[in-house]
Amino acid sequence: MRPSWIEIDLDAIESNVRVICDAIAPTVVCAVVKADAYGHGDVPVAEAALDGGATHLAVALVSEGVRLREAGIDAPIIVLSEPLPEELDAVVGWSLIPIVYRSRFVDAVAETADRLGAAPYPVHLKVDTGMHRVGASPVEAIGLARQIDADERLVLEGIATHLSVAEEDAEFTGRQVGALAQFRDLLASEGIDVEYVHAANTAGALDHTDARFDLARIGLGIYGLRPAPGTGGELPLVPAMKVVSAVSFVQRLPAGARPSYGRARLLERPSTIATVPLGYADGIPRRLSALGGEVLIRGKRYPFAGTVTMDQVMIDVGDDPVEVGDEVVFIGVQGDEEVTATEWADLLSTINYEIVCQFGPRLPRHYVRGGS
Repeated sequence: MRPSWIEIDLDAIESNVRVICDAIAPTVVCAVVKADAYGHGDVPVAEAALDGGATHLAVALVSEGVRLREAGIDAPIIVLSEPLPEELDAVVGWSLIPIVYRSRFVDAVAETADRLGAAPYPVHLKVDTGMHRVGASPVEAIGLARQIDADERLVLEGIATHLSVAEEDAEFTGRQVGALAQFRDLLASEGIDVEYVHAANTAGALDHTDARFDLARIGLGIYGLRPAPGTGGELPLVPAMKVVSAVSFVQRLPAGARPSYGRARLLERPSTIATVPLGYADGIPRRLSALGGEVLIRGKRYPFAGTVTMDQVMIDVGDDPVEVGDEVVFIGVQGDEEVTATEWADLLSTINYEIVCQFGPRLPRHYVRGGS
């Protein structure tokens, strides 16, 4: 068995949720645990988030919601996009709340709920206010809201939109929030009241008070990450993920040696090279070695000695002591140093969401409390 794993601090998850709940109260938190909880592990994270005060969960796929139900989680679970019609038996059978935005799908939910004896069944209506991914335009959404309200087999429990630039464009975010508020007020004028209005993601909830409405769908923040450096100000969010391995081989190479595939990097002086059994098949980006990526060994930062390979990397520790079995931290804290997912994202010109989501199943998740 390889000495390589991902450590998830569930106390950090619980604390992050509690901090966000306190910051945005009375808005309630819906913890987004899609994509295996952003690579952190859906069931343990969902349980920790609920312990921290989240009232709802959100997933992208019906199968993700079913997995949570099979684990015994009974909190409301929202499916964030319309699933396939053939999945509706599972949606209703497992009491998942679908987002809807097409008339024929609304009818299909109603028919399934009626057939399975689950009517009246709750749905949330998605209004496209500028993200342009999924959802009904405000004009189309009015008709859908009326359709749902008139159908005794359904309950319009919520209306929602999605903010596309909450972390960087306050003006456009304000327009999206205003459009949803206007839509809510129009429904109310027709006697259609909904329990939940929701728009905010992490940046929306923490940086735009008017975007909070009744419920906020918090993804990145519960994992202790921020979509932009200033998001949430000084709110004490703690990264929950630590990516760990151990030195498996040590060798001394002369000046002029070029370790790894492509012989891309010349050692300018004799150096100790530590091999670590973790590679791009596990989620370590191959380009990271060429862009200045570093790891932690014995509390110090060290660069890659050459190209990341599928299963292993080589680290240049210079003349410092290193032994087989020494812990190597790719993301996380060791001693007084820390390497963050955001640091990787900045090097790779991407976002920290992608970094934490890309670690594959070859890396087992170990769940701890209090970082130990």
